[in-house]
Amino acid sequence: MPEPKHRIRALHTATTVTIYQAYAPEIGLPAARDGRFPAAWKRDRMTWIKPSFLWMMYRCGWARKEGQETVLAIEITREGFEWALENSCLSHYEHGLHPDRATWKRELKRSPARVQWDPERDLHLRPLPFRSLQLGLAGEVAARYADEWIVSVKDVTALAHTIHAHVREGELEQARKLLPAESAYPSGDTLLTHLAG
Repeated sequence: MPEPKHRIRALHTATTVTIYQAYAPEIGLPAARDGRFPAAWKRDRMTWIKPSFLWMMYRCGWARKEGQETVLAIEITREGFEWALENSCLSHYEHGLHPDRATWKRELKRSPARVQWDPERDLHLRPLPFRSLQLGLAGEVAARYADEWIVSVKDVTALAHTIHAHVREGELEQARKLLPAESAYPSGDTLLTHLAG
């Protein structure tokens, strides 16, 4: 069966979903140590969470990009994750999904969360023909994410470096075995209808 163009793939349990973010060590290390973001974490900025480990690797360059040297696996409640999806709007106008640009702009202004669908990546970080979710949280929803939804925070920088080393050596099977076990997230019939054209 070919992959659908829009599908959330994530490491998840009955009650949680794991997302990834990359930060400078002064944010990432205390977050992993304390299980919550430090005071220096800016609540007033939009924060983007990503359920795809390999898309995060593409974004942070295997934890080598400046300001993204610490990769966090953050387990959050499914309840919070789904609330954000239900209250989100696509970050761009999509003909056929939105009645018109004006309606989309009103939705965008009203929505506390944004969704982008970006090409999923393979182990070489090349784009694949299906999309991966990015979820942007701002204002009240960013505060709820930081204060209410986080179950655990784990530093997975060493894992990123190990997988990358295997890829560089051409040891793709070893690299693949270390990847988080992401599978289709159960989105039912309605969770993504306003987000996927």
